[in-house]
Amino acid sequence: MPTPTHHLDIAVMGTVVTIDVFGDDPELFALFDASRASLHETDDLFSLWKPDSPMSQLRRGDTTLDQCPPLLHEVERRCHEELERSGGWFDPWSLPGGYDPTGLVKGWAAQRVCDLFADTAVHGVIVNAAGDIAARGTDSDGTPFRAGILDPQRPGQLAWTVRLDAALATSATYERGNHLFNPCARHFGTRAASASVTGPDLATADALATALVIGGVEALSFIAEAPDYEGLVHLHDGTAQWTAAFPFA
Repeated sequence: MPTPTHHLDIAVMGTVVTIDVFGDDPELFALFDASRASLHETDDLFSLWKPDSPMSQLRRGDTTLDQCPPLLHEVERRCHEELERSGGWFDPWSLPGGYDPTGLVKGWAAQRVCDLFADTAVHGVIVNAAGDIAARGTDSDGTPFRAGILDPQRPGQLAWTVRLDAALATSATYERGNHLFNPCARHFGTRAASASVTGPDLATADALATALVIGGVEALSFIAEAPDYEGLVHLHDGTAQWTAAFPFA
């Protein structure tokens, strides 16, 4: 990773979101303030750790979607789109306890921040939300960005390097165990050890990576049919498969 011109860490959503900016813009600090505000707004609206958040109230049945802020409507619409795009492998309505869009929200929130830097003077920006990455542009000398994907069988070691044109999302079990719910089998567990998806939008890539790690090779066919998205799945036996144009670097 090249050295960024500016760096910001924001503790939010139970993790740390990092923003690396390459180049300068006269409104940079206003952009950082807007980034903080956007991420904290997402946390305030969607956190299930906050009992008074609109998402917590909706999940408990204490309110209806019609009574919720507009951003919850936007995320709910996106979840329906990804449910269809993934062939049902990504299904926020299947989880125990009711509708939970967590598998899309982190990527959606990081993409919103990355989009704030569109049409600015900076050369490029990388927004990293716990390994789900939204990027645009290049580093300060025009070199395209690259990112690494960890080997799920060898913690801390890279298995692949990929060209980072826009979004890269990875979903895995090696850090949090079997926390993912299989909507087809109706139990917690995955058919793969990790899965990564690249494409133009991190919300979609995040949802599809969740679908791919749950569904394994069977779900890879749905990624192959999604225009502009590519997927890589690392199976529990140590083998891996990927779509034809996955952007290895």
